[in-house]
Amino acid sequence: MDSVEKTPNRSEQKSRKFLKSLIRKQPQELLLVIGTGVSAAVAPGIPALCSWRSCIEAVLEAAEQLEVLHPGDVAEFRTKVTKDRDLLVVAHDLIRKMSPRTGDTKPNFFQDCLMEIFDNLELHIQNPLVLQSILSLMERGTMVLTTNYDNLLELFGQQQNKPMESLDLKDKTKVLQWARGHMRYGVLHIHGLYTDPCGLVLDPSGYKDVTQDAEVMEALQNLYRTKSFLFVGCGETLRDQIFQALFLYSVPNKVDLEHYMVVLKESEDHFFKQQADMLLHGIKVVSYGDCFDDFPGYVQDLATQICKQRSPVPGGPGPHVNPRELGLLERAAECLPGPAEAPFPDLGSCQGPERSLGLVINADQVDSTTLLGNACQDCAKRKLEENGIEVAKKLRQSEDAGGS
Repeated sequence: MDSVEKTPNRSEQKSRKFLKSLIRKQPQELLLVIGTGVSAAVAPGIPALCSWRSCIEAVLEAAEQLEVLHPGDVAEFRTKVTKDRDLLVVAHDLIRKMSPRTGDTKPNFFQDCLMEIFDNLELHIQNPLVLQSILSLMERGTMVLTTNYDNLLELFGQQQNKPMESLDLKDKTKVLQWARGHMRYGVLHIHGLYTDPCGLVLDPSGYKDVTQDAEVMEALQNLYRTKSFLFVGCGETLRDQIFQALFLYSVPNKVDLEHYMVVLKESEDHFFKQQADMLLHGIKVVSYGDCFDDFPGYVQDLATQICKQRSPVPGGPGPHVNPRELGLLERAAECLPGPAEAPFPDLGSCQGPERSLGLVINADQVDSTTLLGNACQDCAKRKLEENGIEVAKKLRQSEDAGGS
């Protein structure tokens, strides 16, 4: 069993517990999967954001008001929403019904209905706490994937002057850049985005080009093998056919992985059964509470705990340097015969939280012939520059002062 750590809960004056195996992850070791629960917490005034059922009902209402769907079809789909369990299939059928009979999804009235229900989305952000917490993780290297149609996160990030970018699976070049960690503020919408409804896809057949592209699938599946996925606000994501096709059923040996899912504990029996079932997929289920109102505070506290982990992410906050340690390095340098004799120790991976800075006397001497162990040349130089270790320069200044 994982040991736990406590942090104060501001609203209930209770101690909140987190799995240490989760909060001791480096932010860049995580891939955040956000679902409708996030949107529902951020903009509760838009029912369509709360769940798939609410979204379909809102689309049907808009279709009825805009008169873009026959009343008989509206009634039929409303019955399906009530009775059918697989709402993704219902949504897919609804998109097809509002598209040309050729089977093509462009143009379609579904787009107009979405634009109607998501109009001026940024004005409906009431509780930005969850979005701010997600942004703080992204700043430190956490990747973000979503099953949501909305772009609330991107809109909020742009308000904070972050270079947010939305992408979907149709753009191979950008998907590969994102999957390789080259788009810090990129958000991958695996179902598409409401601003580009022609790209909306709800079943794996719509992404045949993606699932048959070995390069893209390898890049995406590598994420599931190498990152810890953190599911937040995702009630039905594991039943999502797109997610299953991209990750869940295409990656073997899932029990060897370590992913996490934050859920509402509606009943103990259901919760603990879900815990046991998800472990078979390598997913640890944890509860944020027994009330949805606990969700924003939990996400904020969880993000705060994870962001405490010190890790030098390119372009992000650098590691803390103890001035005393820096002074010891300088005094040690004075005892060495000269820059050319100084060894260059293995710095290890630049992703580690508390790696030794090593003892480098002259950063300018780092070149392609220098033995760097597991670290790259650029990481070594950057590590020195970020921490202000310019021992060789200080030595030269000392010598000049002594000769004058």
